[in-house]
Amino acid sequence: MREAVGAVLVIGGGIAGIQAALDCAEMGFKVYIVEKSASIGGHMAQLDKTFPTNDCSMCILAPKMVEVANHPNIELLTYSVVAGVSGEAGNFTVKVVRKPRYVDEEKCRNCGTCAEKCPKKVKDEFNMNLDMRKSIHIPFPQAIPPVYLIDAKECLYLTKGVCKVCEKNCEAQAINYEDKEKFEELKVGSIIVAIGYDLFDPALQRQFQYIHNPNIMTSLEFERVMSASGPYGGHIVKPSDNQIPKQIAWLQCFGSRDERFNMSYCSSVCCMYAIKQAIIVKDHHPEIECVIYFMDMRNFGKGFYEYQQKAEELGIVFTRCRIGSINQVENKIIIRYEREDEAIEEKDFDILVLSTGLKPSKSLDNLSKILNIDLNQYGFCDTQDFYEIKSSRPGIYLTGGCQGPQDIPDTIIQASGAAVEATSIVSDQRYALSTVKEFPPELEFDETEPRIGVFICHCGINIARVVDVKEVTEYAKTLPNVVFAEDNLYMCSSDSTTRIQEIVKEYNLNKVVVASCTPRTHEPLFQSSIREAGLNRYLFEMANIREHCSWVHPDAPEKATEKAKNLVAMAAAKAALIRPLEEPINDMIQKCAVIGGGIAGLTAALEVADQGFPVYLIEQEKKFGGNMNTKIFYNENFEDTQKFLQSMIENVKNHEMIQTFLNSEIKSIEGYVGNFTITIENNDTHETQQLKNGTIIVATGAKEYTPTEYLFGKNDKVILQSELEKLLAEDKLDARLVMMIQCIGSRIEERPYCSRVCCTKAIKNAIRIKTQNPRTRVVIIYKEITTYQFKEELYRKARELGVIFIHYNDSQLPEVTEENGKLVVSVFDNVIKRYIKMKPNYLVLSAAIIPNEGNEILSKMLKVPLGKHGFFLEAHVKLRPNDFSTAGIFVCGLAHSPRGVNESISQAMGAAGRACTLLSKVRIKGEPITAEISKDLCIGCGLCSSVCPFEAIIINKTESGKRAEVISTMCKGCGTCGSSCPQRAITIPHFTDKEIISQLKAGLVV
Repeated sequence: MREAVGAVLVIGGGIAGIQAALDCAEMGFKVYIVEKSASIGGHMAQLDKTFPTNDCSMCILAPKMVEVANHPNIELLTYSVVAGVSGEAGNFTVKVVRKPRYVDEEKCRNCGTCAEKCPKKVKDEFNMNLDMRKSIHIPFPQAIPPVYLIDAKECLYLTKGVCKVCEKNCEAQAINYEDKEKFEELKVGSIIVAIGYDLFDPALQRQFQYIHNPNIMTSLEFERVMSASGPYGGHIVKPSDNQIPKQIAWLQCFGSRDERFNMSYCSSVCCMYAIKQAIIVKDHHPEIECVIYFMDMRNFGKGFYEYQQKAEELGIVFTRCRIGSINQVENKIIIRYEREDEAIEEKDFDILVLSTGLKPSKSLDNLSKILNIDLNQYGFCDTQDFYEIKSSRPGIYLTGGCQGPQDIPDTIIQASGAAVEATSIVSDQRYALSTVKEFPPELEFDETEPRIGVFICHCGINIARVVDVKEVTEYAKTLPNVVFAEDNLYMCSSDSTTRIQEIVKEYNLNKVVVASCTPRTHEPLFQSSIREAGLNRYLFEMANIREHCSWVHPDAPEKATEKAKNLVAMAAAKAALIRPLEEPINDMIQKCAVIGGGIAGLTAALEVADQGFPVYLIEQEKKFGGNMNTKIFYNENFEDTQKFLQSMIENVKNHEMIQTFLNSEIKSIEGYVGNFTITIENNDTHETQQLKNGTIIVATGAKEYTPTEYLFGKNDKVILQSELEKLLAEDKLDARLVMMIQCIGSRIEERPYCSRVCCTKAIKNAIRIKTQNPRTRVVIIYKEITTYQFKEELYRKARELGVIFIHYNDSQLPEVTEENGKLVVSVFDNVIKRYIKMKPNYLVLSAAIIPNEGNEILSKMLKVPLGKHGFFLEAHVKLRPNDFSTAGIFVCGLAHSPRGVNESISQAMGAAGRACTLLSKVRIKGEPITAEISKDLCIGCGLCSSVCPFEAIIINKTESGKRAEVISTMCKGCGTCGSSCPQRAITIPHFTDKEIISQLKAGLVV
């Protein structure tokens, strides 16, 4: 085998490729991103908002794009394609073709003069051809790299030899009409495929009139209609006449679940993005009537079911039906459909949105041949059993839409998992090719003369449609100590952050204020920008005029504008007083503790250990496996799950880097990222042991709900799916009729979430029953059938085998009684409009997945939050699904939320990847905003210590009495201690009393 190469190739620059690249780079490896488009960002860059939080898609994506552009170990090769791959895992040679931009990337300043002067207009594909762009263009305002390119097929000079207007007007002399294809050869150790997906072509279904009516559009086209940066400026209008519609319909499963187009699978995301779009419409115009036509509503992710409930509360109508026809009468779209009860109805609309399915990228077929990897029956990348991330070829890994339709969180999870897999095979080459980013020396700080620059963001129209940004900017120019103020369309774009750096130098600024969206996602981006300009990161202040103004006061623009002025004035007043802070450097204990020994914990432990870092695996039970110990079949082919589990356990036990602790309880957890101490006690010997480690992965699992409904526990013929599976494995099921009831304990007021796996498990068992004995009747009574992605094939197969499905809802629950010792199930049939009674030999309940009781105790030890349903709460539902807000602690598997075996394995890999981004560093930066206690003022009363949620304050005895002391490495700077101190002896840097009082005074002046 040739020597391993400490570099990774990521093919695709969407959110999957971005996350994978960042994680690989943070683990100490060189990364190349090859993206066929002119900018990274992928489809996420085209979205308006994201569900279920309604975060602005670009607002949470742009900081990651800028981070990629600025990372010293990531090299971007945009407008490029992979042309050849040779070699083997650990040492690949990759040929890349860089297409001609006809614009020099090094010279282009992104000034836009060329596009402004260009006479040729063509349809804008980024805006889904809803408006026009110039033949020389930048894909979108936040594009990375921020470089223009010429469309060779449309350029007047390149096609007809006339024009050259862009060249004449480019002061940077960046235009190069002689540009040619360039060929590069890359040496990498592994490859991650992240090329995303394409959308179903609506023109293939002619009966839906798509090509004849501009008001009939695809879901992505409607995203651009809604988007603040789109052709209509975020205003919801009919493309035909720019008028506000009165009725909008969404038609689900357009292309998906359709065998005619080899798309018989479920596209996983369409139900939720339709709900999101309807909610956004209602947010803009509550009076618009919104109707979603669907067959099965698949809201299986974290927070998704409640999101639908919110939609229903807003008046959005959900109609279960089959669409018969689409017709046009004058300016109206007439939808004719068959309801669940077989009644035929018609309804007219102004806009029809086709919820288009996701299909493999058209480039994937050729790329799979180049990479020599297998595709599945639908044309997506084929994966290994149990592993969604592994391709058929060693050294090549998968993430995101290339291996099947999925949502952003699952894509992010897989991306981090692919990163840890791709780097583990070259782990001995860590830091061999990487470099450390060098910042310029910090400018000398002059606290006597604050010179503040204020930058105010339009955020497209997210802010500007409510707040008068120009007026706020002019007001900012009048504020004390403000020497510069301007507004920008998107402050988070690469050119805007570069603009900040230029203005800092030009105006000799020593403080910067940005008024835009939430500091939670954007503050690190702007802090990094001013640091590159030579300012200390903490000479920065942020005003949130999106969440606090435009989003909460959409109907009061004048008051929202005045409030924005207040917030900017307050930020500037505080900025005048803030001082530089020094980030402490802490040592990293390069060991990881994994809490929980189920399939997620086992996987996480192995992944971290394979990176070369020691692992402590802690399990409270006497054996490993968790819920997997009760699983017999993996899929409809009845592959042996237990064989797979036992091989995992053996691998863990035999791994030299993993130390296991069975039958052990965690008694306490102390410390901080880089230096945690976990005290455990053996339940048999009662011996205690302290484990020192730098990161923690929570993989504590969940449990199955024990029903109290439907005679469970009272009649031995009422069983759970796990019990049925055991009967089937032992071939002991003797029944003429088996009935199943879904959503036992799920989708109810107490637990308003989908347990995700129940439908698949029930249908898999139903298929097993029909396979063993075709004469046995099987009836599944369901609220929704949630067989997303390729699990839809199980649903289809079950129907073909004769499994009967009966829908029920909460207003007409099934009833279960006994007659002469036999079960009687009564269920309302929507088709015949009456209750029917059946007498099954077995009634099988599909019970919910519920959190463990111990979660609350563990969450307090870890100082991490739980969600309202008792599962652990991630830092950000979309972009940080593996992370906690507390640094150094990560979550995976059922501890996070209900999910299947392969999904738990992927998330465990993802958590391991995230942990290794820290473990790979010998030292890490600490938090400088920590409490400081004046020894002269402190009286040692202990109140601060008693209220500190992080136990970061201790009381020491001294010769002069008791005094409080802050353990700075444990302090999170929350300020609870300072607000409680009767002596005002505690100061929180960056949030001093003087700074806060200055904000209050400034806020009262406007």
